[in-house]
Amino acid sequence: MKVVTSPEEIQILAQQYRSQGLLIGLVPTMGWFHEGHLSLMRRARQSVDRVIVSLFINPMQFGPGEDLDNYPYDLKRDCRLAEEVGVDIIFAPDKGSMYPEGFATTVSVSGLTSSLCGASRPGHFDGVTTVVAKLFNLTLPHLAVFGEKDFQQLAVIRRMVADLDFPIDIIGHPIVREKNGLAMSSRNTYLQKDEIPAALSLSLSITAVKNAIKNNSGQTITPADLKDIACQIVTEHPECEIDYIEIVDKTTLQVCTHLSEQSLLVMAVKINKRIRLIDNSLLMES
Repeated sequence: MKVVTSPEEIQILAQQYRSQGLLIGLVPTMGWFHEGHLSLMRRARQSVDRVIVSLFINPMQFGPGEDLDNYPYDLKRDCRLAEEVGVDIIFAPDKGSMYPEGFATTVSVSGLTSSLCGASRPGHFDGVTTVVAKLFNLTLPHLAVFGEKDFQQLAVIRRMVADLDFPIDIIGHPIVREKNGLAMSSRNTYLQKDEIPAALSLSLSITAVKNAIKNNSGQTITPADLKDIACQIVTEHPECEIDYIEIVDKTTLQVCTHLSEQSLLVMAVKINKRIRLIDNSLLMES
């Protein structure tokens, strides 16, 4: 496995791969790999000849007071894990090479970014789309794999790719969970042992909402009813502060007025004002 830090070098390598007729897959990450990340890499490995994993803690997607300075980072560890699952290249640039002096361009997607994480983290998705557009241009992938845990991000990336005519297949990969149900996240490393029950309230609320739908005895149950069930479970823990809990259409991200196979429960919760966790699930999966 090769580690590349230069944007110019990764683009030359990608051009060489394409000239040889090789298919390239990209997995964009901010590092501190866990099984969720590794599953994305394995998924890419199934479909392409060369897997590139970017590892860049993108300052453009962090707002004031967020955890940019404390975000976990261990390049040596991550390289070992990536090599074990067959990654060909780790692209690990520094901030100065990605955003050199004079950098003045932002890629912005409207509409899909106005609610949920976009409402509570102003500018976040502009940072995401800008860096992902750069990564696409540098690594020239035929496909890119993103985790469905960041469902709004996935929807925004798909919109950008469609609108800007990137010739890239965007693949969403299912959430990977701990044995206790907690959605895997690099930020889980911030959790103290006594905060685990509060963190688990996210996945437990998903289970409760699905059970309410399954056990509904012919009576009308509304998205508002289900939202109340989820909120009640989360707020049983005083450590939890709800950023949002909503039931939305999985494509438009608009709040649902009735349940359908498109209905997605999405949530963001802060634990002790320190750790922001997100989770989601389709509610009527076949």
